Amino acid sequence: MANFESSELLRFTTAGSVDDGKSTLIGRLLYDSKSIYQDQMEAVEKASARRGEEGVNLALLTDGLRSEREQGITIDVAYRYFSTPKRKFIIADTPGHIQYTRNMVTGASTANVALVLVDARNGVVEQTRRHAIIASLLQIPHLVVCINKMDLVDYKEEAYNNIQNEFEKFAAKLDVKDVHFIPISALMGDNVVHRSDKMPWFQGQTLMYYLENVHIASDHNFIDVRFPVQYVVRPYSDEYHDYRGYAGRVAGGTLKVGDEVTLLPTGFTSSIKSIDGPAGEQKEAFPPQSVVIQLNDDMDLSRGDMIVRPNNQPDIIQDIDVMLCWFSSDKTLQERGKYSLLHTTQEMRCVVKEIKYKLDINTLHRQEDDKTIGMNDIARVAIRTTKPLFADEYRKNRNTGSIILVDEGTNNTVAVGMII
Repeated sequence: MANFESSELLRFTTAGSVDDGKSTLIGRLLYDSKSIYQDQMEAVEKASARRGEEGVNLALLTDGLRSEREQGITIDVAYRYFSTPKRKFIIADTPGHIQYTRNMVTGASTANVALVLVDARNGVVEQTRRHAIIASLLQIPHLVVCINKMDLVDYKEEAYNNIQNEFEKFAAKLDVKDVHFIPISALMGDNVVHRSDKMPWFQGQTLMYYLENVHIASDHNFIDVRFPVQYVVRPYSDEYHDYRGYAGRVAGGTLKVGDEVTLLPTGFTSSIKSIDGPAGEQKEAFPPQSVVIQLNDDMDLSRGDMIVRPNNQPDIIQDIDVMLCWFSSDKTLQERGKYSLLHTTQEMRCVVKEIKYKLDINTLHRQEDDKTIGMNDIARVAIRTTKPLFADEYRKNRNTGSIILVDEGTNNTVAVGMII
């Protein structure tokens, strides 16, 4: 049990065109890794029989929404949790349609790995390119191209090689560091959890082996110390009458007891007296741990302030350039529009100074003459905030480099953005 408690958590997202077999692949992963309860399996067997399907339709394990099951498609982000002795996993199963770009952005924003499914019969299509572009925009560290339905092209190496070459040519234009290719058949189980004997020409890993062993420890930024204060802990009791701790989640770097730190926005310095985690005192803290930090000096810090290193500080800025993905279906992004902006633990107001261009999500071309930003559009925008942000570039730190825009009238989240 101790091993399970300390096992790493890997978040991965799945993307692909409609009918590329995402839900079947996840069902296969759950089924072959023995992560399904007997009653779930029986329910799926009954549903498959009711629909007149031969055998068991593993896709039904993940299509939890009834409307999806009835249409046979995935329309929302479905999160699934499973584990093996090596790792714990959270899957974000995101829809493939172009009108659900925002759902993919949501599901992929915290992922370590993106699985992009390609139908071996169709090759690299527009959807494939769009999903790869979004994975690149969101700086997902690892990309796995699963060339699915190999059983329908007679497991031919040539089909696999053609798709790999085509994807690599396209990916050369993107900011994707680690791309991996695996030929699979989710329906038959080839190379998903168990190695396939139908493709002796492929000497690589199975998908499950890759997910269990891909190195994700360095996906976080362990260099630049960033600790946004979320809550000030002041227990009012005789025993702790002089205790003042700062609770939050480490957004970057490694904090150790005794380290000298600078407090933003004041610029005052102090040193770390103690670090308390869920299991009590600890010597150090690193992303994505949630801890309470005590300082050696009596400082006035509050929610939204940040603890950093004296010689390594974020940009303190009020003018930011962001790549924005627009979420709202009933309103477009307004130039000179005012919104609430959330960044780490800060909340403030902001104004959109300029819409610079809309990104064609299929070709990466900049559309500078089209400034109408509607739902699912991605655009480069200049924003001014009412107070300074303690920010990094998104490519440097996904936590301190991302923002959320909220409509002040409805309190709806209308956009997310990556600071450039």
